[in-house]
Amino acid sequence: MRSKIAAVLTAGICWGFMGFFTRNLATMGIGSEGAIVIRYGFSAVAYGLILLLTDLSRFKMKAKDAWCFLGAGLLSLLFFTFCYFSAISMMSLSAAAILLYIAPSVVTLLSAILFKERITPIKLLSVGLAFIGCCLVSGVAGGISITGTGLLFGIGAGVGYALYTIFSRFALEKGYNSLTINFYSCLLATIGAMIIWRPTSALASMFSGAGSFTFCIITGVVTSFVPYLLYTYGLTGLENGKASVIASIEPVVASLLGIIYYHEPCTVPSVLGVVLVLTAVVLLNVKLPLSRRADKAS
Repeated sequence: MRSKIAAVLTAGICWGFMGFFTRNLATMGIGSEGAIVIRYGFSAVAYGLILLLTDLSRFKMKAKDAWCFLGAGLLSLLFFTFCYFSAISMMSLSAAAILLYIAPSVVTLLSAILFKERITPIKLLSVGLAFIGCCLVSGVAGGISITGTGLLFGIGAGVGYALYTIFSRFALEKGYNSLTINFYSCLLATIGAMIIWRPTSALASMFSGAGSFTFCIITGVVTSFVPYLLYTYGLTGLENGKASVIASIEPVVASLLGIIYYHEPCTVPSVLGVVLVLTAVVLLNVKLPLSRRADKAS
Protein backbone atom coordinates (compact mmCIF):
# COMPACT_ATOMS: atom_id res chain seq x y z
CA MET A 1 0.00 0.00 0.00
CA ARG A 2 2.79 2.42 0.87
CA SER A 3 4.35 1.91 -2.55
CA LYS A 4 1.05 2.84 -4.22
CA ILE A 5 0.76 6.02 -2.13
CA ALA A 6 4.37 6.91 -2.89
CA ALA A 7 3.72 6.33 -6.60
CA VAL A 8 0.74 8.72 -6.69
CA LEU A 9 2.60 11.33 -4.62
CA THR A 10 5.56 11.15 -7.00
CA ALA A 11 3.19 11.50 -9.97
CA GLY A 12 1.74 14.67 -8.44
CA ILE A 13 5.23 16.03 -7.80
CA CYS A 14 6.21 15.42 -11.44
CA TRP A 15 3.07 17.18 -12.68
CA GLY A 16 4.00 20.10 -10.46
CA PHE A 17 7.00 20.76 -12.73
CA MET A 18 4.77 21.19 -15.78
CA GLY A 19 4.86 24.98 -15.58
CA PHE A 20 8.66 25.00 -15.54
CA PHE A 21 8.89 22.87 -18.67
CA THR A 22 6.08 24.72 -20.44
CA ARG A 23 7.79 28.07 -19.87
CA ASN A 24 11.06 26.77 -21.26
CA LEU A 25 9.35 25.23 -24.27
CA ALA A 26 7.76 28.61 -24.96
CA THR A 27 11.22 30.24 -25.11
CA MET A 28 12.08 27.65 -27.77
CA GLY A 29 9.08 28.68 -29.86
CA ILE A 30 6.92 25.74 -28.83
CA GLY A 31 3.44 26.78 -27.71
CA SER A 32 0.84 24.91 -25.68
CA GLU A 33 -0.43 22.83 -28.62
CA GLY A 34 3.09 21.66 -29.44
CA ALA A 35 3.72 20.90 -25.78
CA ILE A 36 0.70 18.56 -25.78
CA VAL A 37 2.04 16.59 -28.74
CA ILE A 38 5.52 16.45 -27.23
CA ARG A 39 4.32 15.31 -23.81
CA TYR A 40 1.98 12.59 -24.99
CA GLY A 41 3.93 11.69 -28.14
CA PHE A 42 7.19 10.90 -26.36
CA SER A 43 5.24 9.07 -23.66
CA ALA A 44 3.48 6.87 -26.22
CA VAL A 45 6.83 6.02 -27.82
CA ALA A 46 8.38 5.18 -24.44
CA TYR A 47 5.46 3.00 -23.33
CA GLY A 48 5.47 1.30 -26.72
CA LEU A 49 9.18 0.51 -26.52
CA ILE A 50 8.80 -0.99 -23.04
CA LEU A 51 5.94 -3.20 -24.24
CA LEU A 52 7.94 -4.16 -27.33
CA LEU A 53 10.94 -5.21 -25.26
CA THR A 54 9.10 -6.90 -22.39
CA ASP A 55 5.78 -8.44 -23.42
CA LEU A 56 4.24 -8.11 -26.90
CA SER A 57 0.99 -9.64 -25.65
CA ARG A 58 0.27 -6.45 -23.73
CA PHE A 59 -0.36 -4.65 -27.02
CA LYS A 60 -3.52 -6.73 -27.35
CA MET A 61 -6.77 -4.87 -26.87
CA LYS A 62 -10.22 -6.35 -27.26
CA ALA A 63 -12.52 -4.36 -29.56
CA LYS A 64 -15.25 -4.39 -26.94
CA ASP A 65 -12.88 -2.67 -24.49
CA ALA A 66 -11.73 0.06 -26.87
CA TRP A 67 -14.06 2.56 -25.21
CA CYS A 68 -11.88 2.50 -22.07
CA PHE A 69 -8.83 3.66 -24.03
CA LEU A 70 -10.75 6.10 -26.21
CA GLY A 71 -12.18 7.58 -23.03
CA ALA A 72 -8.81 7.87 -21.28
CA GLY A 73 -7.03 9.24 -24.36
CA LEU A 74 -9.62 11.48 -26.02
CA LEU A 75 -12.30 12.28 -23.44
CA SER A 76 -9.72 12.69 -20.68
CA LEU A 77 -6.18 13.62 -21.74
CA LEU A 78 -7.03 15.49 -24.95
CA PHE A 79 -10.35 16.99 -23.78
CA PHE A 80 -8.89 18.08 -20.45
CA THR A 81 -5.91 19.74 -22.14
CA PHE A 82 -8.05 21.47 -24.75
CA CYS A 83 -10.46 22.82 -22.13
CA TYR A 84 -7.66 23.88 -19.79
CA PHE A 85 -5.75 25.83 -22.41
CA SER A 86 -9.01 27.39 -23.61
CA ALA A 87 -9.84 28.40 -20.02
CA ILE A 88 -6.49 30.07 -19.40
CA SER A 89 -6.88 32.04 -22.63
CA MET A 90 -10.16 33.50 -21.34
CA MET A 91 -9.33 34.18 -17.70
CA SER A 92 -6.47 34.13 -15.24
CA LEU A 93 -4.30 31.09 -14.72
CA SER A 94 -5.34 31.08 -11.06
CA ALA A 95 -9.03 30.90 -11.93
CA ALA A 96 -8.44 28.08 -14.41
CA ALA A 97 -6.35 26.17 -11.89
CA ILE A 98 -9.06 26.48 -9.24
CA LEU A 99 -11.70 25.06 -11.58
CA LEU A 100 -9.32 22.28 -12.60
CA TYR A 101 -9.14 21.09 -9.01
CA ILE A 102 -12.79 20.18 -8.81
CA ALA A 103 -11.35 16.90 -10.12
CA PRO A 104 -11.05 15.10 -6.74
CA SER A 105 -14.70 15.90 -6.00
CA VAL A 106 -15.77 14.58 -9.42
CA VAL A 107 -13.67 11.44 -9.00
CA THR A 108 -15.08 10.79 -5.52
CA LEU A 109 -18.69 11.22 -6.70
CA LEU A 110 -18.32 9.13 -9.87
CA SER A 111 -16.41 6.41 -8.01
CA ALA A 112 -19.20 6.14 -5.47
CA ILE A 113 -21.74 5.71 -8.28
CA LEU A 114 -19.74 3.52 -10.68
CA PHE A 115 -17.45 1.53 -8.37
CA LYS A 116 -19.40 1.62 -5.09
CA GLU A 117 -16.55 3.34 -3.23
CA ARG A 118 -17.64 4.58 0.20
CA ILE A 119 -17.85 8.32 0.81
CA THR A 120 -16.61 8.60 4.39
CA PRO A 121 -16.46 11.75 6.55
CA ILE A 122 -12.66 11.65 6.39
CA LYS A 123 -12.73 11.45 2.60
CA LEU A 124 -15.18 14.36 2.36
CA LEU A 125 -13.06 16.43 4.74
CA SER A 126 -9.93 15.64 2.76
CA VAL A 127 -11.52 16.56 -0.56
CA GLY A 128 -12.71 19.86 0.94
CA LEU A 129 -9.33 20.70 2.47
CA ALA A 130 -7.50 19.82 -0.76
CA PHE A 131 -9.81 22.04 -2.82
CA ILE A 132 -9.54 25.01 -0.45
CA GLY A 133 -5.78 24.51 -0.31
CA CYS A 134 -5.51 24.48 -4.11
CA CYS A 135 -7.60 27.67 -4.25
CA LEU A 136 -5.28 29.43 -1.80
CA VAL A 137 -2.13 28.20 -3.56
CA SER A 138 -3.57 29.39 -6.89
CA GLY A 139 -4.08 32.90 -5.52
CA VAL A 140 -7.82 33.09 -5.00
CA ALA A 141 -7.26 35.38 -2.02
CA GLY A 142 -6.03 38.05 -4.42
CA GLY A 143 -9.31 38.16 -6.27
CA ILE A 144 -10.16 36.42 -9.55
CA SER A 145 -12.35 37.09 -12.55
CA ILE A 146 -14.25 34.22 -14.18
CA THR A 147 -16.18 34.62 -17.43
CA GLY A 148 -19.19 32.49 -18.36
CA THR A 149 -17.45 30.74 -21.24
CA GLY A 150 -14.26 30.41 -19.22
CA LEU A 151 -16.26 28.82 -16.42
CA LEU A 152 -17.60 26.16 -18.80
CA PHE A 153 -14.13 25.37 -20.14
CA GLY A 154 -12.71 25.33 -16.61
CA ILE A 155 -15.34 22.87 -15.42
CA GLY A 156 -14.72 20.83 -18.56
CA ALA A 157 -11.02 20.71 -17.71
CA GLY A 158 -11.77 19.52 -14.19
CA VAL A 159 -14.15 16.83 -15.40
CA GLY A 160 -11.73 15.72 -18.14
CA TYR A 161 -8.90 15.58 -15.62
CA ALA A 162 -11.04 13.39 -13.37
CA LEU A 163 -12.09 11.05 -16.17
CA TYR A 164 -8.57 9.67 -16.58
CA THR A 165 -8.90 8.06 -13.18
CA ILE A 166 -12.34 6.67 -14.04
CA PHE A 167 -11.51 5.21 -17.47
CA SER A 168 -8.19 3.84 -16.21
CA ARG A 169 -10.02 2.09 -13.37
CA PHE A 170 -12.41 0.47 -15.85
CA ALA A 171 -9.45 -0.77 -17.92
CA LEU A 172 -7.62 -2.06 -14.85
CA GLU A 173 -10.69 -3.99 -13.73
CA LYS A 174 -10.86 -5.57 -17.19
CA GLY A 175 -7.38 -6.96 -16.60
CA TYR A 176 -5.24 -4.57 -18.66
CA ASN A 177 -1.74 -3.69 -17.50
CA SER A 178 -0.99 -0.07 -16.58
CA LEU A 179 1.56 0.13 -19.41
CA THR A 180 -1.07 -0.90 -21.93
CA ILE A 181 -3.50 1.71 -20.61
CA ASN A 182 -0.90 4.47 -20.69
CA PHE A 183 0.35 3.53 -24.17
CA TYR A 184 -3.03 3.66 -25.88
CA SER A 185 -4.20 6.69 -23.89
CA CYS A 186 -1.14 8.77 -24.84
CA LEU A 187 -1.14 7.48 -28.42
CA LEU A 188 -4.76 8.45 -28.98
CA ALA A 189 -4.26 11.84 -27.29
CA THR A 190 -1.25 12.52 -29.56
CA ILE A 191 -3.12 11.55 -32.72
CA GLY A 192 -6.07 13.71 -31.69
CA ALA A 193 -3.83 16.70 -30.97
CA MET A 194 -2.01 16.31 -34.29
CA ILE A 195 -5.32 16.28 -36.18
CA ILE A 196 -6.80 19.25 -34.33
CA TRP A 197 -3.81 21.60 -34.07
CA ARG A 198 -1.21 20.40 -36.63
CA PRO A 199 1.71 21.92 -34.66
CA THR A 200 4.23 21.78 -37.51
CA SER A 201 6.20 24.82 -36.29
CA ALA A 202 6.56 23.26 -32.84
CA LEU A 203 7.90 20.05 -34.34
CA ALA A 204 10.36 22.05 -36.43
CA SER A 205 11.58 23.79 -33.27
CA MET A 206 11.93 20.46 -31.50
CA PHE A 207 14.22 19.10 -34.24
CA SER A 208 16.19 22.36 -34.60
CA GLY A 209 19.10 21.10 -32.50
CA ALA A 210 20.33 18.40 -30.15
CA GLY A 211 19.69 20.58 -27.10
CA SER A 212 16.08 21.31 -28.08
CA PHE A 213 15.38 17.67 -28.87
CA THR A 214 16.89 16.50 -25.58
CA PHE A 215 14.87 19.01 -23.57
CA CYS A 216 11.67 17.89 -25.33
CA ILE A 217 12.44 14.28 -24.42
CA ILE A 218 13.00 15.25 -20.78
CA THR A 219 9.72 17.19 -20.84
CA GLY A 220 7.82 14.16 -22.06
CA VAL A 221 9.49 11.88 -19.52
CA VAL A 222 9.05 14.11 -16.44
CA THR A 223 5.59 15.60 -17.12
CA SER A 224 3.85 12.66 -18.78
CA PHE A 225 5.63 9.31 -19.07
CA VAL A 226 6.74 8.91 -15.44
CA PRO A 227 3.72 10.49 -13.67
CA TYR A 228 1.03 8.68 -15.70
CA LEU A 229 2.89 5.40 -15.29
CA LEU A 230 3.12 5.90 -11.52
CA TYR A 231 -0.42 7.23 -11.13
CA THR A 232 -1.99 4.32 -13.01
CA TYR A 233 0.15 1.90 -10.99
CA GLY A 234 -1.06 3.59 -7.80
CA LEU A 235 -4.66 3.06 -8.85
CA THR A 236 -4.11 -0.70 -8.64
CA GLY A 237 -4.03 -0.45 -4.85
CA LEU A 238 -5.86 2.77 -3.97
CA GLU A 239 -9.42 4.00 -4.19
CA ASN A 240 -10.00 6.49 -7.00
CA GLY A 241 -10.98 9.35 -4.70
CA LYS A 242 -8.03 8.80 -2.41
CA ALA A 243 -5.57 8.76 -5.32
CA SER A 244 -7.05 11.93 -6.79
CA VAL A 245 -6.69 13.84 -3.52
CA ILE A 246 -3.11 12.63 -3.00
CA ALA A 247 -2.22 13.85 -6.51
CA SER A 248 -3.38 17.32 -5.44
CA ILE A 249 0.19 17.78 -4.23
CA GLU A 250 0.78 19.08 -7.78
CA PRO A 251 -0.11 22.78 -7.18
CA VAL A 252 1.89 22.71 -3.94
CA VAL A 253 5.00 21.67 -5.86
CA ALA A 254 4.29 24.24 -8.56
CA SER A 255 3.95 26.95 -5.92
CA LEU A 256 7.17 25.98 -4.14
CA LEU A 257 8.99 25.84 -7.48
CA GLY A 258 7.77 29.34 -8.28
CA ILE A 259 9.00 30.65 -4.93
CA ILE A 260 12.39 28.91 -5.01
CA TYR A 261 13.28 29.03 -8.71
CA TYR A 262 11.38 32.03 -10.06
CA HIS A 263 11.55 34.06 -6.82
CA GLU A 264 7.80 34.56 -6.77
CA PRO A 265 6.41 36.08 -3.53
CA CYS A 266 5.65 33.71 -0.68
CA THR A 267 2.29 34.85 0.71
CA VAL A 268 0.45 33.78 3.83
CA PRO A 269 -2.51 32.36 1.82
CA SER A 270 -0.19 30.25 -0.34
CA VAL A 271 1.56 28.84 2.73
CA LEU A 272 -1.81 28.08 4.31
CA GLY A 273 -2.87 26.40 1.07
CA VAL A 274 0.19 24.17 1.13
CA VAL A 275 -0.56 23.19 4.72
CA LEU A 276 -4.19 22.35 3.89
CA VAL A 277 -3.29 20.15 0.92
CA LEU A 278 -0.66 18.30 2.93
CA THR A 279 -3.18 17.90 5.77
CA ALA A 280 -5.67 16.36 3.34
CA VAL A 281 -3.05 13.87 2.14
CA VAL A 282 -2.10 12.94 5.71
CA LEU A 283 -5.74 12.51 6.77
CA LEU A 284 -6.28 9.98 4.00
CA ASN A 285 -3.28 7.93 5.05
CA VAL A 286 -3.52 7.93 8.84
CA LYS A 287 -6.01 5.70 10.62
CA LEU A 288 -7.98 8.03 12.86
CA PRO A 289 -10.71 6.80 15.25
CA LEU A 290 -13.37 8.19 12.92
CA SER A 291 -11.99 6.27 9.94
CA ARG A 292 -11.70 3.08 12.02
CA ARG A 293 -15.38 3.28 12.98
CA ALA A 294 -16.28 3.79 9.34
CA ASP A 295 -14.27 0.71 8.36
CA LYS A 296 -15.98 -1.42 11.03
CA ALA A 297 -19.39 -0.17 9.91
CA SER A 298 -18.70 -1.35 6.38
